[in-house]
Amino acid sequence: MADIVKQILAKPIQLSDQVVKAADEASSFKQECGELKAKTEKLAGLLRQAARASNDLYERPTRRIIDDTEQMLEKALSLVLKCRANGLMKRVFTIIPAAAFRKMSGQLENSIGDVSWLLRVSAPAEDRGDAGYLGLPPIAANEPILCLIWEQIAILYTGSLEDRSDAAASLVSLARDNDRYTKLIIEEGGVVPLLKLLKEGKPEGQENAARALGLLGRDPESVEHMIHGGACSVFGKVLKEGPMKVQAVVAWATSELVSNHPKCQDVFAQHNAIRLLVGHLAFETVQEHSKYAIATNNKATSIHHAVALAKENPNSTSATALPKGLDEDQSSIPHPTGKQMPNQMHNVVVNTMAVRANPPRKSTSNGVSQSNGVKQPSSVQQHQNSTSSASKTRELEDSATKCQIKAMAARALWKLAKGNSTICKSITESRALLCFAVLIEKGDEEVRYNSAMALMEITAVAEQDADLRRSAFKPNSPACKAVVDQVLRIIEIADSELLIPCIRTIGNLARTFRATETRMIGPLVKLLDEREPEVTGEAAAALTKFACTANYLHKDHSRGIIEAGGGKHLVQLAYFGEGGVQIPALELLCYIALNVPDSEQLAKDEVLAVLEWASKQSWVTQLESLEALLQEAKRGLDLYQQRGSRGYNFN
Repeated sequence: MADIVKQILAKPIQLSDQVVKAADEASSFKQECGELKAKTEKLAGLLRQAARASNDLYERPTRRIIDDTEQMLEKALSLVLKCRANGLMKRVFTIIPAAAFRKMSGQLENSIGDVSWLLRVSAPAEDRGDAGYLGLPPIAANEPILCLIWEQIAILYTGSLEDRSDAAASLVSLARDNDRYTKLIIEEGGVVPLLKLLKEGKPEGQENAARALGLLGRDPESVEHMIHGGACSVFGKVLKEGPMKVQAVVAWATSELVSNHPKCQDVFAQHNAIRLLVGHLAFETVQEHSKYAIATNNKATSIHHAVALAKENPNSTSATALPKGLDEDQSSIPHPTGKQMPNQMHNVVVNTMAVRANPPRKSTSNGVSQSNGVKQPSSVQQHQNSTSSASKTRELEDSATKCQIKAMAARALWKLAKGNSTICKSITESRALLCFAVLIEKGDEEVRYNSAMALMEITAVAEQDADLRRSAFKPNSPACKAVVDQVLRIIEIADSELLIPCIRTIGNLARTFRATETRMIGPLVKLLDEREPEVTGEAAAALTKFACTANYLHKDHSRGIIEAGGGKHLVQLAYFGEGGVQIPALELLCYIALNVPDSEQLAKDEVLAVLEWASKQSWVTQLESLEALLQEAKRGLDLYQQRGSRGYNFN
């Protein structure tokens, strides 16, 4: 950096010396040339001072100011050279208006002001004195915001930690205003010092830096710039070791960057973002300590084995299920609210995960812990003690901060999971699904919403990825059962802002349910009756995933929809529904008619008449796939229900 600045300053210093020398040799306009010489000497002194301080100069304004200064000195040299004695004829025919000297004098004053400001803004904090406001240089006349950004970024490079925190807060205010300011902050080199402040600053400064970085990543190009600057590694370090309040802002910033540039999802995953975020989500949500583990002769080594044991002996006491020395009341998992979780299967899966993650340790006489027969060095014990100390520090945080970190961790996982099978697999292989289920039930408003959105995105990926669907959402999986229980509870309540993401989640899981699992059909059918158009349309779309031919159990689910009274609701919606409801309702009606054409209830609901009417509507004929489905459904109904219109009695 210093060498680059010296190269930038070399030419204007040479030009200033040439102007001074030419002014001494002037034979005309000596007074004017003398004034220019005095100002040029002052400017030359400032330029040399800048060269000596090249290590501290902020490069971006330096380039802009020195470029303008260089162009001005070239003009000044040209003007002064005209005043030298080069013969009588040249002196007679060389006309220099007096205004040219006044103009040049003003430009020299501006350059002196610009270089003076550059030296002040680049000076270390202790050298600036008590003057908090550096003023604006003449170069800022047409663009004052640019120089304000320069000043704040310069403080980020050279100021004290308190000043750097204030500068980051100022950049937050600017970045919130409009997209152009965010572009300027990035172009003028603001990302690197913000990352440095996030890594090394005090908690308040770290929060301001993280918030500024989150606001700067508004488009893919900006996010790419930040990723190349090392944002992922710094974010990962803070998520692992930083104060909880800072971690919450970093989790939010992660969600912003990923949301605006999904291609960076894998880069964040490579820096352990998933594991760290799930850890924050699980803190005081799902206990993971070995004292909660179910140990039955070390045979319960998998979730499925643990589930089988629980089913075989549901009334077993803690004496046969727990390691020696554990109390009976420690066999259950404490809920964040102090209440025991209602579903015993939830406890089983968490206990089993704890066994696998934290095998019981034996203590040896020399103070070295032993796990599975392998001795661990004292450094490992020190790390465990450090982790325990950090955990105690986290436990002392106020409840609002704990809620905020969970909300932001869930939001980040939501954005990271969107459309990414690999990340969704990592999330589902962790404790995250069970955490989401608990938080949807017991979390505050923002935590519940972000958790529901995360589940929606994960299940959307699982709907398209058969391997993920089979591994993460097995019908007998306790975590999956917990998720479905909570999502269905929201759908049955039907008055929450979580309703739409929960409807979509159930629809995404439509292919995972067994034929005997019909409890989700009724609540979805109820939403078809006199609800908001958006809710009704989502309910119809979710039921379509149960009834479509891609679902192996489409006939069973179609009968369930009919039995729940879905036919009459769909007829009304197909006739009178709004645009966003009419099409999904008609599509679902077509699938039901195609799957169960001999249904007496469909005949009573006069579904064939609805399909006949719809086939003549222009909005149907414009949708080729819907028109083809409708014609196929009509042909099926013609074989059975045309007889009904002729007086055929199904009874």
